[in-house]
Amino acid sequence: MRSYLDFEKPIAELESKVEELREVAQRDGGVSISEEVTKLEQKADQALRELYAGLTPWQKTLVARHPGRPHTLDYIGQLIEDFTPLAGDRVFGEDEAIVGGFGRFRGESVCIMGHERGDTTETRIRHNFGMARPEGYRKAVRLMETAERFDIPVISLVDTAGAYPGIGAEERGQAEAIARSTDKSLSLGVPNVAVIIGEGGSGGAIAIATANKVLMLEHAIYSVISPEGAASILWRDTTKAQEAATNMKITAQDLLRFGVIDQMVQEPVGGAHRDPDLAVSRVGDAIAQSLQGFRGLAPEEIRRLRRDKFLAIGRAI
Repeated sequence: MRSYLDFEKPIAELESKVEELREVAQRDGGVSISEEVTKLEQKADQALRELYAGLTPWQKTLVARHPGRPHTLDYIGQLIEDFTPLAGDRVFGEDEAIVGGFGRFRGESVCIMGHERGDTTETRIRHNFGMARPEGYRKAVRLMETAERFDIPVISLVDTAGAYPGIGAEERGQAEAIARSTDKSLSLGVPNVAVIIGEGGSGGAIAIATANKVLMLEHAIYSVISPEGAASILWRDTTKAQEAATNMKITAQDLLRFGVIDQMVQEPVGGAHRDPDLAVSRVGDAIAQSLQGFRGLAPEEIRRLRRDKFLAIGRAI
């Protein structure tokens, strides 16, 4: 059953009417209402297109958090062949908030990793809602080091509200682990491509998103803090999250204009959750195109291009 966001209620009503008419047609086999159904479907489709063409930053935030959006394991399942997962950081333990391993992407060996939120109550708890602990980021470093050793490009999929803020995580060196992961992303001698597929929050996202190419889905968000967190700090009032979202410039459109990301990947009409397979396919095409530009480059050239990219952000702004 499709899940609707609050601002999608007009669409929900139209699509509900379409389903009711279809049920009537099935129940009363002799009644032909195909023309009415077609007209209503067209009206619903047009309304959906108009709605999603003018989403506010807060509405995009809600879409980015939609539970039906494809997650990292969905991308791996559709894009990666012969996937072999790796677990553990060889220091403390395993953190399933970040999943990763090696496989083949369109015939080429790649290292792929990303935040996994889970899609059921059980899996969300197991993956800690995509909020990684220090061992998750140390595992990411381990994966990147292995990829560099064997000259394999790295793909990172970002979808997290932020790193886990628990006491245990802080005691085990959360900030240091994020810093080391960010540093490793910056110093890789192989190309890396990061894709913000949902919510890119805080250092927990930056730790694996500091890449040669940073792509972002059309209705994803990417920010140093959540709108709720910003509202709490600035106004001590989380009900002002919508205002914070508007002023923080967290959308793909804003970040592309500022040069923070390199490409915006168009989502299916109504968001990635409406057609996950198409969304994953488009991301795959964008990743392939990005990696193509680094073929044959020496490690020092790859590092230089990455360094210049991030230095240019500050200089331009």
